[in-house]
Amino acid sequence: MNREKRLRGCWAIVTGASSGIGLEFSRRLASLGCNVVMISNQDTLEKCATDLGVLYNVKALPLYLDLTDSNAVASITEFLDRRDITPRLLINNAGIFDFKAVNDLSESRINLYVDLHVRSLTHLSRTIAQRMSSNGVKGYILNMSSMSCWMPMPGIALYSATKAYIRAFSRALRIEVKELGVSVTVACPGGIATNLFGLPPKLQRLGVKLHALDTPQRFVKKALRRTLQGRAQYINGGLNRMAIVTVASLPEWARLIIKTRLLDRINQ
Repeated sequence: MNREKRLRGCWAIVTGASSGIGLEFSRRLASLGCNVVMISNQDTLEKCATDLGVLYNVKALPLYLDLTDSNAVASITEFLDRRDITPRLLINNAGIFDFKAVNDLSESRINLYVDLHVRSLTHLSRTIAQRMSSNGVKGYILNMSSMSCWMPMPGIALYSATKAYIRAFSRALRIEVKELGVSVTVACPGGIATNLFGLPPKLQRLGVKLHALDTPQRFVKKALRRTLQGRAQYINGGLNRMAIVTVASLPEWARLIIKTRLLDRINQ
């Protein structure tokens, strides 16, 4: 908890901040007295920022931005420069998900996966790490991967592949910037009870009761703690850690069953 207290009065950046895990990260940080730059392209962003600012008496600044825009990172640094902000923490949380075969995804949707999960995250991590080190700030970066990064399964090819990139990139970047005073952590969560995967609220609640899903509050609290402890990686739950080995080792015939009995029927 002492590490969390050190965030009071500091600044954090959270992407995908107006819903789901991103909003929960913003809420948790604000409750600790940390000022937050909340980045999203959702219309609810401004209200979310205003509500958090008032509730916790912190500065919560909305930055309405499409992270896949080629000028997005420049726009973020411009925003920070105008306000003389050097963040102590960056949380790259923005992401998308589909359960569809690659052939059923449009070219623009495929580009969105690459632009959001790979290009944007890479450039923002690099830029903010440079900003932290050049200003002498001991900083932290948390990049959101997924348990699926070990699971090349039909229906989530783009999701799992780009999340695998995030994990590999984060583990390597961690070594490169460690001597600069920047700690990089990658989170690889299993299922979280949010709307990302399209589950109805009733199934989300059932998943939490059965311990198949984690709550956003519980995940965020633990992920943030691990990040501030300087951990390299965080996977929530012992069952998820065991499932990685089991599911990742499925033979091709088992993956084919998933395709024919689940993916093909959903996409009919």
